[in-house]
Amino acid sequence: MMGRIYLPARSAMTSGERNTRRWVLEFVPREPRRIDPLMGWTSSSDMNSQVRLRFASREAAIEYAERQGIRYIIEEPKRRAHNIRPRGYGGNYAHDRRDTWTH
Repeated sequence: MMGRIYLPARSAMTSGERNTRRWVLEFVPREPRRIDPLMGWTSSSDMNSQVRLRFASREAAIEYAERQGIRYIIEEPKRRAHNIRPRGYGGNYAHDRRDTWTH
């Protein structure tokens, strides 16, 4: 059994960072998904692909995997820098703005 330990990225649909602070242990599928001939849905008989364990720290996830005898791969997170504007959102409407404001 092979596992993947990673820190999930934030959703592309929001600027919030909910569910991005807990490490996840997810099992690598043993077999590829296949298309059901009747309905056209994709499915797999591998039940471990449905398991996703969350941990407060990377060390806790590693400790759990080693204790259970799970081989694992660690994917380091790629953090993006924060976009800090000097005057914030209100600076877009400041009366003393120096550059032109266009859409």
